[in-house]
Amino acid sequence: MKKLVKGGEFMVQDIDAADIFIPEEFDEEQQMVAQTCRDFLDAEVFPNLEKIDKQENNIGRTLIEKAGELGLLGISTPEELEGFGQSFVTSMLASEVMGSAYSFAVTYSCHTGIGTMPILYFGNEEQKQKYIPALTMGEKVGCYCLTEPGAGSDANSGKTKATLSEDGKHYILNGQKMWITNTGFGDIFTVFAKIDNDRVLSAFIVERDYPGVKFNPEEKKLGIKGSSTRQIFLEDCMVPVENLLWERGKGFRIALDILHMGRIKLGGNVLGAAKMAIDQSVNYSNERKQFGKSISNFGAIKYKLAEQAIRTFANESAVYRASSNVDEYVAAHLGEETKEQAIVHAFEEYAVEAAILKVYGSEMLDYVVDEGVQIHGGMGYSAEMRIERGYRDSRINRIFEGTNEINRLVTIDTLNKRGAKKDYDLYGQGEAVVAGLADLDGCSCCVDGYYENKLATIQNLKALGKMLLTAVSKAFGRKMMNEQMILNNISNIVARIYVAESTMLRVKKKEEVHGMDVAINKDILDCLVYDTAEFIRKEAKDCINSFVEDKEEFDLYNKGIKYYSCAKGVNVKAARERIADVLIEENKYCF
Repeated sequence: MKKLVKGGEFMVQDIDAADIFIPEEFDEEQQMVAQTCRDFLDAEVFPNLEKIDKQENNIGRTLIEKAGELGLLGISTPEELEGFGQSFVTSMLASEVMGSAYSFAVTYSCHTGIGTMPILYFGNEEQKQKYIPALTMGEKVGCYCLTEPGAGSDANSGKTKATLSEDGKHYILNGQKMWITNTGFGDIFTVFAKIDNDRVLSAFIVERDYPGVKFNPEEKKLGIKGSSTRQIFLEDCMVPVENLLWERGKGFRIALDILHMGRIKLGGNVLGAAKMAIDQSVNYSNERKQFGKSISNFGAIKYKLAEQAIRTFANESAVYRASSNVDEYVAAHLGEETKEQAIVHAFEEYAVEAAILKVYGSEMLDYVVDEGVQIHGGMGYSAEMRIERGYRDSRINRIFEGTNEINRLVTIDTLNKRGAKKDYDLYGQGEAVVAGLADLDGCSCCVDGYYENKLATIQNLKALGKMLLTAVSKAFGRKMMNEQMILNNISNIVARIYVAESTMLRVKKKEEVHGMDVAINKDILDCLVYDTAEFIRKEAKDCINSFVEDKEEFDLYNKGIKYYSCAKGVNVKAARERIADVLIEENKYCF
């Protein structure tokens, strides 16, 4: 049995390609789930995009009900609660496909994720039996109420209060929540509040028709216009004491764990949106003619198409690697804890990977839709074209589930704490890299063999990341987390390492385990690793330039940066042309 990989452990050890899951390994049942999602979108969502954006006739609620009838709301829910009990990888595949549904993607992902999972993962048996079947079948719609006007990233600073009634039968809630998805038609709300003078939040299950629940009108938003978003006011709202979720003071823990889940799910959601935007980009570039030929023939357009595909393929590789880790963790811990407990602990375990996927995926999609608009030219700015809707809808992803700024810090804070606790030898390896800087000579990229060379490059980039973490920790000690600009540099490095390694392992497994033709995948990998090394070199130099003042130490670190960020040269023009030519020939994303 293979060793279970810890969260963030990719920074200190190499992973065997045979041990990761890749999208090419989806089984027949998983493909059927994905096709059911596609059929639903084709029949119910895409023909009604204008109605969805205008929120006509409560269409969001109607679509949730129809999705429930098809079983699309219960993919992750246990069979005994009217679901299908599928793996996390399967639920991620559904999230990917549904991620192409524009505004309805938000409605769906909120309901099936943060709207349902707090009760499933943290509710007692009575709460699960009362609420989960109705949520799974679409009879009820779920919402998640954490953010307040004065409490966004600092969620635990919320002012909503709960006090016990004199007869001890109810908690009386007073407060305000904002940016609450699905509020216009939601039925079941997970509401976070502090009991009496508690320092930490508790969580409550609140039903829409409880006295004292009131709503503002719909928010006017830049994008995701079809997603219902309102403020909620709780004015002496009487909540039965049996609706306290988990235990008093455990709400902040619930919030953090659900956010970890939301982050990794968002990494899957953006894949569907990105693939659709690429399809639209290549379709238009093949149809649009200028100077006597399709604009897809021009190098500037080919660059954009290829880069869209490279970043999407890379994100996909990382998403399913991490998703499979969640399933492996759950399988390894079943028996000693329930499945729900195991999956919550899995989300905690892979907090680093979840934060990476959230940041990289949201920024990947922003790039893809932005270049999609550019490829469409003036038409891309017209509401006649779907790429315009995709562009507006994409922007929220860098704010959802904790801003990207917060998630960059989560990446480093979590790594730092696990390294300090010696969960793995992060700082020991970093100190070894620093100790060996004086002995470095030449270039590190001259390794023979295709995968051997890529592995050596990624190993060296990991060494560089550990060197920087160690240097920053030594320089700032306990005040390290205050240095957000410097930590952003390192977080960017760690994220790019994980994504590049995931892509390399996927391509290698396709070829060496499955015997698949990977020529075009190697072009993607070549461009990705080459660009990753150059990106990391710049981030590393910015980091060192920001705090190292001693000249001898400065020269040593720069020597390390030069050595460890070296990568074999690539004819990126030819590689990108080949990638684009495949897209142009297939007239769709096909990797």
